[in-house]
Amino acid sequence: MEISAPELKRLITENAEAIHLIDCRDAEEWRLCHIEGSELIPLSEFAQKTADWDPADKRKKIIYCHHGIRSLQATIFLRTKGFEDTYSLQGGIDAWSVEVNPMMPRY
Repeated sequence: MEISAPELKRLITENAEAIHLIDCRDAEEWRLCHIEGSELIPLSEFAQKTADWDPADKRKKIIYCHHGIRSLQATIFLRTKGFEDTYSLQGGIDAWSVEVNPMMPRY
């Protein structure tokens, strides 16, 4: 149910088109830093904004937040809606900034 930052980097490098990268933090956090190519869907708006998504969309869904707690909640929610190939970024964007992109601001 979780994916590591290095594994996500590998997937993005191999085929970014096959991934739907979702940031479930708030807009203020997004402005501080985010992973390029990600879509902002705050957890508070998650159910509403994903209600019309088609489970036939075969892109792998990767969700992240600051440390991985909110994204795990969003991952569980999407899996209950039929999106089996959905994962939370383990350690969130903080892990990404430590393990993949040390130039990314941390907070």
